[in-house]
Amino acid sequence: MKASASKKATSLHLLNFKSLPIRTFWITSIAFFLCFFSWFGIVPFMPYVVKDLGLTPDQKWNSIILAVSGTVFARLLIGKLCDKYGPRLVYTWLLICGAIPVILIGLSQTPMQFLICRFLVGFIGASFVITQVHTSIMFAPNIVGTANATSAGWGNLGGGANRLGMPIIASIVISFGIAEQDVWRYAMIIAGSVCFLMGLVYYFYTQDTPEGNYKDLRAKGVLPQTKKDQVGFTEVLKDYRVWILFMVYAASFGIELTVYGTMDDYLQNTFQLDRITAGNIVLSFALMNIFARTLGGAIGDKFGKLKGLRGRVVFLAIILAIEGLMLSSFSQINTLSVAIAFLIAFSLSVQMAEGATFSVVPFINKKAIGSISGIVGAGGNVGAFLAAMLLKSKSAAAEKVAILANQNAAEEAIQLAQATASSTAVSSGYALIGILTVITAVFSLAIKFSTEQEKESSSIQNPSIELMAYK
Repeated sequence: MKASASKKATSLHLLNFKSLPIRTFWITSIAFFLCFFSWFGIVPFMPYVVKDLGLTPDQKWNSIILAVSGTVFARLLIGKLCDKYGPRLVYTWLLICGAIPVILIGLSQTPMQFLICRFLVGFIGASFVITQVHTSIMFAPNIVGTANATSAGWGNLGGGANRLGMPIIASIVISFGIAEQDVWRYAMIIAGSVCFLMGLVYYFYTQDTPEGNYKDLRAKGVLPQTKKDQVGFTEVLKDYRVWILFMVYAASFGIELTVYGTMDDYLQNTFQLDRITAGNIVLSFALMNIFARTLGGAIGDKFGKLKGLRGRVVFLAIILAIEGLMLSSFSQINTLSVAIAFLIAFSLSVQMAEGATFSVVPFINKKAIGSISGIVGAGGNVGAFLAAMLLKSKSAAAEKVAILANQNAAEEAIQLAQATASSTAVSSGYALIGILTVITAVFSLAIKFSTEQEKESSSIQNPSIELMAYK
């Protein structure tokens, strides 16, 4: 963009609602929250879905994999669309169109319909990319890491808040005389309807940049009109740094998604916890998004101020390595209190790594933030897919062996053997994933920046996040 960046916010005054960047920050964060709330909204109701639709264990696992698979394609596409049409229009259409499969989940009558809808609902996970693009455009380089991390963390919170929100919606639905086994259908229809309405809010109350919308800026000659003046997608694909960040996000957000989706069963099988207690522990893990991502982005900005762009990369490598060590350590512990301590440490470090990743992304190529954000964001879902496939294969194989070995035993004995086998298999899977994450951290140090990029970055001071009213 040729326009000056002077209208970009240089601080995060969260209560300055007169500021366009701050209003955009809140609206995009809320939209992201609603998308993730709807994306994982069915999770608390899976026991009802399994019973109602007659899902097999394989179909249940496949639904988890499909839910993160659809997002890969959407994120790759959505970033390029943001560069072309602007985040305002792209987010509007994603919310409106994404609401349809969310609603259709509630109307599913067969396992196949349910699986198709879960795949399509995954597309709204691309909301993350648009949120990062929009905050990257609205905030100056000195604070962009903090802004990106905070909006992402608060939006990602929707993936955990549904464990509280969906039961509340269910209780309201039941109060109207709806049968308990049908509440999951109404809850998803309500969630989809709210996403649709949020699409209208996004269209009418945001704009693409501090200077105006893409369409108007192109008419004024501020934005490039021809492909010759734009950064091609092929050029982005050739940048090795983009693919390193792709792997980094696979090893951070991808692992968080998979651990979040499998931790309930692991805690129950390993520590003999009831479903409610295990769910509350996992919910606490998700709620750390309130501050953990922000912390990673803010420290990334601080390292950027002290050591330049190289400092951001070094911090990213350090926190990613800590994440891997914490997960591997957690997998080897059989004492609940100690395991929870390591789980907290893992949760903190993995979310900080996510924030640190997007304190680096905006500096790779400022003319293709959307495309780069899309590719890196897709890495998260590729990581989730691969990790889920690894855990599924190890767990399924171990459970089948346990069932065959105890086929003449009582039902309770078979279930205990199956749970023990699953726990051991998932534990070894977590350990392997942790080791691969540490290796990825070492690779991330290969990210380099030009002298010109370092000089440009060092010329801007770093104000802190302020939670008081703007004066």
